Amino acid sequence: MTEAEIRPDVPRGVVSHEVPELLRNDVRLLGELLGRVLREAGGEDLLADVERLRELAIASHSDPNGHALAQAEELVAGFSHERAEQVARAFTCYFHLANLAEEYHRVRVLHDRESRLAPHELAPDDSLPAAYQQLVAEVGEDEARARLRELEFRPVFTAHPTEARRRAVARSIRRIAELVAERDALHIGGTTLAENERRLLAEIDTLWRTSPLRAEKPTVLDEVATVLSIVDSTLADVLPTVYRRLDDWLLERDAGTTAPLVAPFARLGSWIGGDRDGNPNVTAEVTRAAAALASEHALDALLSSARRTADGLTLDAAGTPASPELSALWQRQRSLSDAMTSRIAGDAPNEPHRRALLGIIERIAATRRRDADLAYASPDELEADLRTVQDSLQAAGARRAAYGDLQRLIWQVQTFGFHLAELEIRQHSQVHAAALADIEEHGVDGDLQPMTVEVLDTFRALGTVQRRLGVAAARRYIVSFTQSPDHLPAVYRLAELAFGGPEHAPVIDAIPLFETFADLQNSVDILDAALAHPRVQERLAANGRRVEVMLGYSDSSKDVGPLSATLALDDAQRRIADWARRNDIVLTLFHGRGGALGRGGGPANRAVLAQPPGSVDGRFKLTEQGEVIFARYGDPDIATRHIEQVAAATLLADAPSVAQRNTEAAGRFADLASRLDVASRERFHDLVRADGFPAWFAQVTPLEEIGLLPIGSRPARRGLSVSSLDDLRAIPWVFSWSQARINLAGWYGLGTALDTVGDVEELRTAYAEWPLFATIIDNVEMSLAKTDERIAARYLALGDRDDLAEQVLDEMRLTRQWVLATTGSTGVLSRRRILGRAVQLRSPYVDALSLLQLRALRGLRTGQDPQSAEELRRLLLLTVNGVAAGLQNTG
Repeated sequence: MTEAEIRPDVPRGVVSHEVPELLRNDVRLLGELLGRVLREAGGEDLLADVERLRELAIASHSDPNGHALAQAEELVAGFSHERAEQVARAFTCYFHLANLAEEYHRVRVLHDRESRLAPHELAPDDSLPAAYQQLVAEVGEDEARARLRELEFRPVFTAHPTEARRRAVARSIRRIAELVAERDALHIGGTTLAENERRLLAEIDTLWRTSPLRAEKPTVLDEVATVLSIVDSTLADVLPTVYRRLDDWLLERDAGTTAPLVAPFARLGSWIGGDRDGNPNVTAEVTRAAAALASEHALDALLSSARRTADGLTLDAAGTPASPELSALWQRQRSLSDAMTSRIAGDAPNEPHRRALLGIIERIAATRRRDADLAYASPDELEADLRTVQDSLQAAGARRAAYGDLQRLIWQVQTFGFHLAELEIRQHSQVHAAALADIEEHGVDGDLQPMTVEVLDTFRALGTVQRRLGVAAARRYIVSFTQSPDHLPAVYRLAELAFGGPEHAPVIDAIPLFETFADLQNSVDILDAALAHPRVQERLAANGRRVEVMLGYSDSSKDVGPLSATLALDDAQRRIADWARRNDIVLTLFHGRGGALGRGGGPANRAVLAQPPGSVDGRFKLTEQGEVIFARYGDPDIATRHIEQVAAATLLADAPSVAQRNTEAAGRFADLASRLDVASRERFHDLVRADGFPAWFAQVTPLEEIGLLPIGSRPARRGLSVSSLDDLRAIPWVFSWSQARINLAGWYGLGTALDTVGDVEELRTAYAEWPLFATIIDNVEMSLAKTDERIAARYLALGDRDDLAEQVLDEMRLTRQWVLATTGSTGVLSRRRILGRAVQLRSPYVDALSLLQLRALRGLRTGQDPQSAEELRRLLLLTVNGVAAGLQNTG
């Protein structure tokens, strides 16, 4: 590949954005190195075919007659199966390289921005210090400090199959990224730069030769390990770094010499190994194993941090004497193991604080290997010992040692405990109902159905995890499709049956999940009725009247379309927040957002600031899944920035100015919301309820083939055939439209709704003054930028329903027209430089992969060459990986 790849003609409808020189240089280098690898692996002919397709794809964006695109299709049609696969892999490799270059450039920009700030200077407007300063100005120092102490951010990692990359590919990409960063650090030429280039070539060659397709589906524990690798490489250090950065700003010159003002506000959660709704691979035994694996990683992280801290704690007893409490701690450690403490005393003579910390390290290691004689009983016990060391250092005047690395270690213990991430259980309400009916008929010790046995075993596994790692390790139990007030007490009843009575049952908070449009509408009635149940009242009395309610973004969007679902979710949040206030409930709303716009995706910090007043109240919880986990948390600098942005928005969401703006906007634009809702929903239902729509949908998108991808342990469907969308999970619904370059799940119905309103000035006023509407419009604009009408028309032509195809294309054109009119823009993403540049770089290359995918789909749909069906499926699956990498979102 050549330098031209970073200067493609701008896709039609997308305004050109200049590519920064440093990013241009990185992409040029990586493209040239990939070209060398392709030449070495497949000869000049392979590189020539790749270059020809690339040139035609670029030219097609400035060719109104479509000749270049037709030539590109003809070129693709003439490839042999082997050459088509090679070309698909080449473009996929390019996307991986372009993505890592852009990610690294983001890090480079973040570093440059921060290097220009003077000490204690206010960071950008969306930073935590800026949010705190604004809060102080509005509510005063004492109230702002109280709100900061109550701040909660809870990202919950899920294993939905939206990460199309293999782990081997992800590791290869990370190694290449490190080498790109190394070039910036070198600042020299000669042999060092040559060595870096040689290693880059070797890694790109490895990436090219690594199969992008898994041989088989990952197991649940494979998925657990994948996410734990993110925690190991970034979050274990990033979260205490976030706390330290804010504390340094708050304390200024006193930072690191006094007790911190910042309490840990982030807590990780995980559904991986706990979410059994529709996934028969998640069993009670898998849940136990997932919790044990996470615990091992938590304790390994604490051990590593504690050892680093101990290495720097070489303070002599003469200048830094031990407090009486520290001496007592040492005596307790001696009573546990004289051999251990004798060895430590020899390693740390006259260093009482290091000596005590080394004893603590031995006990953490014993907890890791489950040595009952030395193990800590709980994270609280470990924290108490660390506090003893800290207090002794402070009393001896060694304040920087007390509140430096040791404080970082304490923050880690508070954040991760011994469990790392709380394992949340999820099961369908109907499974619980069937289990209770089975037990009522046969008795808890009778001849029960296998699913009933598994349900009871799940509660027993939850009890095992709590006994081993504490209640905080696993107490949340999400009930999918909560459609009756009885669905919550059913959880408590089943737990009691599993343990023979309430006195032995584990501690559980049953969490309703309202997923469909009807469920969202009925949510408050269900909550009201459930609140009267004795078991629910008992739990509220025990947990400080704290209630968590989960909102599903996926199924509601599939029910009524993206716009009506967003408005329904906003309305439900408003009503649930009012319900909580009336009943003296401490409410946490749990947002089941996916990565793509059709599943609630988009910038989380902006979404937080658009929430109804009182619905956040300093607490924000959401699911993070698939490629979003790696995009947001895979790099430590980007993870730090993301966490700070979301925490800042959470802190500000209920500031008087934000609450007043959202309240006034909701009232002022209520009539507009109603008109948009009705028109959008009718348009959406006209399409998805048309006769034959489900089968047509499967025909014009790679829906069936996506189900063949071994990218997740969870089945793509709840039951199913494509005769109905009811059992189709939202992930393949969104993924399939995305692959077809239509993205229908993110925008369909909005154009008709805006056109029905018809008043540009009214819409522009709403865009300027109604945060929820602005978020909707901006997210749809992002979704439209990744569509391509020319490519979409070719997918839609695979079906035999010209009426449905034209309906989709008409709505796409109408939506683009009205979004641009509403924002006053000259082109899609004209006001969004970074995202516009990303689309500008990628679109022609995604087109090339789409043409290869269309070749495969046409062959599979027509069945003209049954002998090559397997080759066509393989080509299609290869392009699915490439398009996902190019669009940077899936489901």
